[in-house]
Amino acid sequence: MHLAEPIVSSWKARLALDFAFQNEKTVLAGKSHDGPLVVQKPLYPEGGELCHAIVVHPPGGIAGGDELALSATVGQKAAALLTTPGATKWYRSAGAWATQSVVFDVKGALEWLPQESIIFEGARAALETEIRLAPGARYIGWEILCLGRTGSGERFTRGECALRSRLRIGQRTVWLEQGRIEAGGTRMHARAGLGGHSVSGTLIAAGAPVDDALLAACRRLVPGTGRGAVTRLPELLVARVLGDSSETAKRYFTQLWALLRPRFTGRDAVEPRIWRT
Repeated sequence: MHLAEPIVSSWKARLALDFAFQNEKTVLAGKSHDGPLVVQKPLYPEGGELCHAIVVHPPGGIAGGDELALSATVGQKAAALLTTPGATKWYRSAGAWATQSVVFDVKGALEWLPQESIIFEGARAALETEIRLAPGARYIGWEILCLGRTGSGERFTRGECALRSRLRIGQRTVWLEQGRIEAGGTRMHARAGLGGHSVSGTLIAAGAPVDDALLAACRRLVPGTGRGAVTRLPELLVARVLGDSSETAKRYFTQLWALLRPRFTGRDAVEPRIWRT
């Protein structure tokens, strides 16, 4: 996609994390960052084999011209859960695009469970995610997108949102999705698009087989409002949600995660404490 050049006064932020399994514990073996994108102290609420880490963007929002880049490697036998302390806010732009790039290289197990992304009226936001799994690696992750601040009566009538997501296992691409949502455009209102709804989300789980019983259990779950759907593909499971409440979408994905997590990571679901603060 062609994006406008960033503005001079914008934030450029980069955070790179390296998780390794050492002495029967997953440790944050390496980290580097430039600009306002940091990670809090590693946490171990489930024991030493799994490291929880909270990714923080201190400015609290992303404006036109900002460029954020998050990357993480998870080594063999290592296990990490990454989340964020609050919603990511994409502010109105005077013309420049704001971009976020997320790249994960996983040999062990990774869970990427961020809070929702709120695209303000007039924003121009580009979100790109690439997950690279080694054979035998495990991954569960989601993205929840809110167009406009509907709780404040704001609709998304001006602006654009570009999305790209790819997941590879070894050298094979097993999931690729990309598109652009123009405020007030066809995709926002078409039945084959968002159908007039403001909140959408995608959950992907890869690296472990999903049998008929687990698939049926996932499909029995329904969001409190809006619609949800679960699809089993040859090498991954994909869940969708469509509605008008980010809280409902997150609750639905959290319930799915609780079902999927034992199969994909061998652990029962323990919600990150930051979600309750």
